[in-house]
Amino acid sequence: MRSGMLVDLRKCIGCHACTVACQIENKLPLAEKWTKVLKVGPVGEYPNLTSYFMPLPCMHCEDAPCVEGCPTGASFRREDGIVLINADKCVGCKFCMLLCPYGVRQYNPEKGIVEKCILCYERLEAGEVTRCVETCMMKARYVGDLDDPDSEIVQLIRKNNAKPLNEEWGTKPSVYYILP
Repeated sequence: MRSGMLVDLRKCIGCHACTVACQIENKLPLAEKWTKVLKVGPVGEYPNLTSYFMPLPCMHCEDAPCVEGCPTGASFRREDGIVLINADKCVGCKFCMLLCPYGVRQYNPEKGIVEKCILCYERLEAGEVTRCVETCMMKARYVGDLDDPDSEIVQLIRKNNAKPLNEEWGTKPSVYYILP
């Protein structure tokens, strides 16, 4: 099993409910956001311009530079593909923040460690969906097993030709996007 996420950018309205739900679920300080929602645009040619919103959680990369470069081994990748940080090993050097090409890691000054989206692994292990998926009113997010060809997420990825963000970087992200 390899856990992953799909975000349908045609449905995201930029309400930030996913960000707030994540903050509440993980008891984060107000300034710390493990899933950001960016506004992209304007895109297109005048007068046909548009913009859209793009949630940006941790990509849980298969070839994660943050894991490879962590000097203490605090950053690690589980067998199911979820990238986590062992708080007991993290010394807060922020090197992983420099290595992450997606800029999704956050330094928590109160704890003196780096933190990030954990793909609600405890909820997944309990058979539940991630808090951001559960909270999304527009049903723009999906989570599931990327190795199961019959899973809803894999079917949606195929049907909509969804792609990971910046796959040319070679990190093999586990978050896919359906473009507007």
